[in-house]
Amino acid sequence: MLRTVTPSIPTMPSFKPEVVIISPGTQAANNGNWHTAHRWSRFLATDFSVSIDTDWTGLGSSSPACLVALHARRSARALARFAEQYPDRPRVLVLTGTDLYRDIHSDPQAWQSLDRATRLVVLQPSGLLELHPAHRSKCDVIYQSAPVLKPCVPTRRSFDLVLVGHMRAEKDPETPMRALGLIDPRCRVRLFHIGAALDARYQRAAEDLSREDVRYRWLGPLPHAITRQRIKAARLLVISSLLEGGANVVIEAITSGVPVLASNISGNIGLLGRDYEGYFPAGDAQSLADLIHRAYNDPLYLDRLNRQCARRAPLFLPEREREEVIKLVHSALRAPLSLPEPG
Repeated sequence: MLRTVTPSIPTMPSFKPEVVIISPGTQAANNGNWHTAHRWSRFLATDFSVSIDTDWTGLGSSSPACLVALHARRSARALARFAEQYPDRPRVLVLTGTDLYRDIHSDPQAWQSLDRATRLVVLQPSGLLELHPAHRSKCDVIYQSAPVLKPCVPTRRSFDLVLVGHMRAEKDPETPMRALGLIDPRCRVRLFHIGAALDARYQRAAEDLSREDVRYRWLGPLPHAITRQRIKAARLLVISSLLEGGANVVIEAITSGVPVLASNISGNIGLLGRDYEGYFPAGDAQSLADLIHRAYNDPLYLDRLNRQCARRAPLFLPEREREEVIKLVHSALRAPLSLPEPG
């Protein structure tokens, strides 16, 4: 049997309910989880008292009205503790790419997190297809956002590509490296690679290619503002990931007027649309090289990618994400929760 309760919220006139955001990524890590947590904290700060942490222990004087957690597996302990200590308070879980396309299908902790959460969020609509109907019924789709930047006039001296993301297996950084070697050296193509090497294998590959091919430059991790300017200056963003929940770097490219060449995985399709013409099979360096050749040689194709991306841009406006995030938390705090009957 289930009983219905209404979340308990202090009602003092000037009181801002406390929301704690749990992000396994930190500011120092400079990864997607951190940027999502930081952006949402800014959005929520008008209506709530917001803090960000890597875990929630239940110790101390803090008594949040709502917990928002990123990553089902890595935030599982925080969700479990909060549910045990405050069973009548809402718990929002934002699902990442490794959640949707790996962990919830194989990891018991991730699956339990889906059950413990009172609300779920995916960052693009294709993510809904990975959920059991019982979980899908409590899930919202909220696109991430990025401020619009005025497009710049690209240099005529070269045709610059940018690849952004810390180097790990899920991001498949080697496919763009191999694709560059398959491009006619007479083409003035350059690949700028931004991100830390989280695996010695990828660091060796980046360092070796930097020595062997002047068209490749590994820039390492860069501050977010500089990364956005690098994206804005490129002709194309390349995203070669094997799994993504909804990569914000794709959104940053689109809102900078830069089209994307993307692996044809669910997370990318959910952002760019099924009919987008810039997909290549994940892990297929030759297909990626063919698309780069086509964009380099065919201005009409490149313009078509630009127009397709521009049509998606309104989905990724900050004011839209802000409104939906605030509405989500207010709704979670108002909504009755279904809890097991005692005994």
